[in-house]
Amino acid sequence: MKNWQTKEQLTDLLCSLVNHQSITGSNAEIAVAEYLQHLLSQKKYFQDNPNYLKLHPLDDGRRLLTALVKGNNSSDTVILLSHFDVVGVEDYGSLQNLAFHPRELTREMNHLKEDLPEAVQNDISSGDWLFGRGSMDMKAGLSLHFSMLEKAIDGEFDGNILLLSVPDEEVNSQGMLTALPVLHQLKKDENLTYNACLNGEPMFSKYPGDPAHYVYAGSIGKVLPGFYCYGKESHVGEPFAGMNPNLMTSFLSQQLELNEAFIEKIEDEVTPPPVSLMQRDLKENYSVQTPHAAISMYNVLYLKQTFKELNDKLLTGAQTAAYEIENYVHQKANKFASIADDFSMPAWNVNVMMYEDLYAEALKRYGEEEIIRIQNLLVSQRDKGDRDFSTLLVQELAAMCKDLAPMIILFYSPPFYPAVSSYNDPYIKDVMKHVKEYTNTNYHMDLTVSEFFTGLSDLSYLGPVSSKSKLNQLTTNMPLQNNGFVFPEDIMEQLTMPILNIGPLGKDPHQWTERIELTYSFEYLPSILTEAIHHLFEKNRS
Repeated sequence: MKNWQTKEQLTDLLCSLVNHQSITGSNAEIAVAEYLQHLLSQKKYFQDNPNYLKLHPLDDGRRLLTALVKGNNSSDTVILLSHFDVVGVEDYGSLQNLAFHPRELTREMNHLKEDLPEAVQNDISSGDWLFGRGSMDMKAGLSLHFSMLEKAIDGEFDGNILLLSVPDEEVNSQGMLTALPVLHQLKKDENLTYNACLNGEPMFSKYPGDPAHYVYAGSIGKVLPGFYCYGKESHVGEPFAGMNPNLMTSFLSQQLELNEAFIEKIEDEVTPPPVSLMQRDLKENYSVQTPHAAISMYNVLYLKQTFKELNDKLLTGAQTAAYEIENYVHQKANKFASIADDFSMPAWNVNVMMYEDLYAEALKRYGEEEIIRIQNLLVSQRDKGDRDFSTLLVQELAAMCKDLAPMIILFYSPPFYPAVSSYNDPYIKDVMKHVKEYTNTNYHMDLTVSEFFTGLSDLSYLGPVSSKSKLNQLTTNMPLQNNGFVFPEDIMEQLTMPILNIGPLGKDPHQWTERIELTYSFEYLPSILTEAIHHLFEKNRS
């Protein structure tokens, strides 16, 4: 019996998945993985082959799901990739209690229709949209993958289908990083050849009102640079006796926030400029002493730039900020000196360096054994997330070289998403061409093939990298590398495969008006995905 083939069945499945409040890091994120396993375990195929349906643990106790359906004694395998975690619901305000109840929330949205933006009103009036946290991002895609898995069980495909659904995509992608060795082991144990990875992330509009329907042959990249500003504390009554790191971060912000030098355009794809994701001083308690340090981190997206190009721009921004800080403070000191008798400003400058330079300086002063001892101690006592712990590792080294202050240290923190693309792969180009023709012929719709999915995705860890960069250019300036975290460059290279993303139609991801359209997503798309998977197997043998 097939349970997930019709529009109504898929809508019911989606609602049941959204009902699980699987916010990243919550207990419900664990529960939904178990629910997915439960649903699939009802299928006779997995009752007969229980080893093909497994939950795999992450280090923190969360779990990811794999479900393998073998067909026709072939090694050819298509991976269906999804994530089941969602972002929080604080943005829903008074509707927060309905955020995980799609039908009820949709009815309430209809009552509030007149107070909503026109685009949302139009969708509500159509009666073909369903609201709810995770409805678009990305439990509709996961529902569709269940439909494809069910077809595989029924012998629809001439090859193997491996469903992979992971937690933590919305924060650190620890689910996908954990999945890499799992995929590698499955490949060996079950004699699999990974033809391609088909992701089910929803299509993203390029601008409000964008009518295009997108499919993707790659995924955008992201780095998260951090700037540790080590000032010099002073009493507020003697501001020129020190250097306030809050002032330093303000000048950094002027150089980096929305800086057009980072914008990259490849055909119709344009990356947004950097924005600050974190900016605060590191003083824990109030006093009239100025802070000694502050931290800022920036979201930097890229398509084909190298790490060196990105790093050079970031370093230039920090160096320009340092120059502007020096000029500003000296200018203010001169004005103060014109009023205050016998005041003179001590000579100083702001040092700018990379994390690897700071590490080398600390190593020269204290020796490798002492540096390793301190870092091991911090790792053993770790109670902070990746961003804060990266900052702490930098802070310890900076404190060992505090005579170099004031200084700005550029480093990198997880998460890191390599930009990947199969856009020019003849295999993927042919599949996409076929999918476009099939959709146009059967549904009179034009699909637009875009090189990069711009919402960030776990395809970054499986696809061919689009930049010529060496990963160690980044990891040598990532304090967390080998300190409780290892970016798995080797296994990523071994698993690299063609990638594509064909997902449902939705709007407003990570907003309280997040919604999924039901006709294209659950009537047309199941056939389109089926055709894509058929062609992925057929083309590989031609």
